[in-house]
Amino acid sequence: MAVVLGTRPEAIKLAEIIRRLGSEALVVHTGQHYDAAMWADVTAELGFGTEPLALGVGGTSRGAQLGAAVEALDAVFTVHRPAAVVVQGDTTAALAGALAGNARDLPVVHVEAGLRSFDRRMPEEHNRVLIDHLADLCCAPTATSVAHLRDEGIPADRILLTGNTVVESVLHLRPTPDRAREFLAGLGLTAGFLLLTVHRPENADDPAVLRTVLTEVRDAAAAAGLPVVFPAHPRTLHRLREDGLGELVAGLTVVPPQPPAEFLALEEAARLVVSDSGGVQEEVSVLKKRLVVVRRSTERPEVLGTFASLVPAGIGLAEEIRTALAEDPAALTALDSPYGDGSASRVIVERVRDLVGARR
Repeated sequence: MAVVLGTRPEAIKLAEIIRRLGSEALVVHTGQHYDAAMWADVTAELGFGTEPLALGVGGTSRGAQLGAAVEALDAVFTVHRPAAVVVQGDTTAALAGALAGNARDLPVVHVEAGLRSFDRRMPEEHNRVLIDHLADLCCAPTATSVAHLRDEGIPADRILLTGNTVVESVLHLRPTPDRAREFLAGLGLTAGFLLLTVHRPENADDPAVLRTVLTEVRDAAAAAGLPVVFPAHPRTLHRLREDGLGELVAGLTVVPPQPPAEFLALEEAARLVVSDSGGVQEEVSVLKKRLVVVRRSTERPEVLGTFASLVPAGIGLAEEIRTALAEDPAALTALDSPYGDGSASRVIVERVRDLVGARR
């Protein structure tokens, strides 16, 4: 089974599937995001021990990257002829895997199918819709996702409600309390800070928007007496330097992007998380943490009103932070994650093997 991925979040969410496939898995890394040291950290923590076939097609425009990845994957599938192609989410790598698999008449399996933001300004929205309609098996994490697929006319026999593999990933990676304390101490941190991540183009590419986000987060946290911990995405740091906004992070605790387990430790130790990340929206539901999502729209509405709230940059962000901080964090501990019980990868692998068997 060819498992195609191109980013760290994909690797995290596909890890349990790869572990369960074992020697049946051919992991192909397109290179959409690739850093050798970071990849080594991720694979060591995830424990699937599979060295990917690296295509190295990152670092170009979206269109050029998609074309190069499809071409490279077509060559891989010609040589290896996998029994199926598994992709996850909504990245350029995932779309390339689905297109290349479909072109070679290989069964395509889409993990985390059916998510919709209904925001056509997001490149990811186009990717996920296209992948779902190419896929032979759409593995939908929630009933909401199933409903989206059915509304678009995808036949019921191509849809499987699975839960989300993020649950297994969080449970696998979540550090023990002792390890978490040791990690925090190494950064000079104690629990009870505001954790900020921001990297999406809608926030990071417009200097005025980025200034607003950082200013409102900084001021709201200061009013509450909370330090701000900012694992700074390279994209965001580049924008800060280019746009002369470095003074906005002078009072924040800026740390490098963290490996998966260490980032979960930061989430768990935070009093509040403010982020534009899709994966964080899922993780907080497993960790029982409160999140303010800084975005125009989200494809993960299942956490809104419980673990998360949604607010665009510059429209009440500081007020939403204050509202979230006034809530009782203990109230979240009794809530179930909408993403299932941690069996998604097992269910997916079983159905993939059934699908392959039926094709033979």
